[in-house]
Amino acid sequence: MSENASQMEQYVESNDDGVAKGAMSEVRPIPRITIQAFCETDAVRQTLEMAASDRRMSRAHVSVNTGGIIGAVDFYGAAPTPNLIIIESSKTGDVLMNELGQLASVCDATTKVVVIGHFNDILMYRELISNGISEYLVAPVSMADIMLSISNIFTSEENGPLGRMIAFVGAKGGAGSSTICHNVAWTISSAYKNDVVLADLDLAYGTANMNLDQDPTQGIADAVFSPDRVDDILLDRLLAKCAEHLSLLAAPSTLERTYDFDAHAFNSILEVAQRGAPCVAVDIPNQWNGWTKQVLAAADEVVVVAEPELANLRNAKNLVDTIIEIRPNDARPKLVMNKVGVQKRPEIAVADFANAIGIEPMAVIPFDPALFGTASNNGQMVSEADPKNPISDMMTTIAQVVTGKAEVRIKKKSGFDLLKNFKLKK
Repeated sequence: MSENASQMEQYVESNDDGVAKGAMSEVRPIPRITIQAFCETDAVRQTLEMAASDRRMSRAHVSVNTGGIIGAVDFYGAAPTPNLIIIESSKTGDVLMNELGQLASVCDATTKVVVIGHFNDILMYRELISNGISEYLVAPVSMADIMLSISNIFTSEENGPLGRMIAFVGAKGGAGSSTICHNVAWTISSAYKNDVVLADLDLAYGTANMNLDQDPTQGIADAVFSPDRVDDILLDRLLAKCAEHLSLLAAPSTLERTYDFDAHAFNSILEVAQRGAPCVAVDIPNQWNGWTKQVLAAADEVVVVAEPELANLRNAKNLVDTIIEIRPNDARPKLVMNKVGVQKRPEIAVADFANAIGIEPMAVIPFDPALFGTASNNGQMVSEADPKNPISDMMTTIAQVVTGKAEVRIKKKSGFDLLKNFKLKK
């Protein structure tokens, strides 16, 4: 790692529930299935209800009931069984197996069953699995335990695992969110040789095609206006190949039509993109409506880009608070301070800005119009225009953090301190 990179401003989450949120970050979105649970204790019931409200479960239909196995047997005697039944039972041995046998007699053959028990017994676990139970969890269970089990059972069966979606949004128009998004997507694809899909959602004024020197005849608008046709074949036709591992879903960047969408308009195309690439970088325009909120809620990682001035501070604070509210089980958004050090502009100190919104920046990018202007005019990324520039190292750092390939630890000192040390994950 270069000396410039080692001196960069960076950070790491230091929440009390960091371990729990770290486990939740491994959970992939649950497909459109029906899940019904029958609990015996309030603790398990509350955990299941919390899991049902998580963003990753938004496509699943979940109901949580009481009564345990016998309650489920009575219920399904007169009702069809769902895709998945979650059962809590304090029984063991022959009693448990007999009750599960009664449940099997009223279940469809395709229904999966997860049992939450209170005995850590490997022999019982093996017997349950050999008798067709999909998973056995030992209480107390966490949201991550339950959702990982569901994901392992169903996600791999529905077109394979999903790639990681990283959403970039600016606190204010002109903050440079799009430029950061494009450069980070390019860096991930070139540095790690991972396939990346860059989706430009600013349909009216998107700049990804210009920044990457592309002029595709089709793009993301063709998918959004024809959601019923979205599949892998259509996606391949719409993607513009920018580099060996980087593809672009370009915006039309025209005003020939208006771009009014419902809240879930981009769900289908982004899900298909996630199934086709390990990483999907999403450039979200600076506007607030149903679909921008939905994309931010669905993303695995959110990066807020802001300039050090008052309007950006207000908007960044509102954005961060709202994102935390709609993503209560996820890590906080990441922050990038951009265009720092504009001559003669009154600026808020980076330390004060970060203190006000409660997030330290993972990168502080100086104002350098010559570098960014030259790169844009040539259809290049900053690392192509000037690989030795410290800003190129900053783009690498952002790429490492948002992909989970690096973490940054804060040296805890009295008061607010921006001195940090960067640590690569093994």
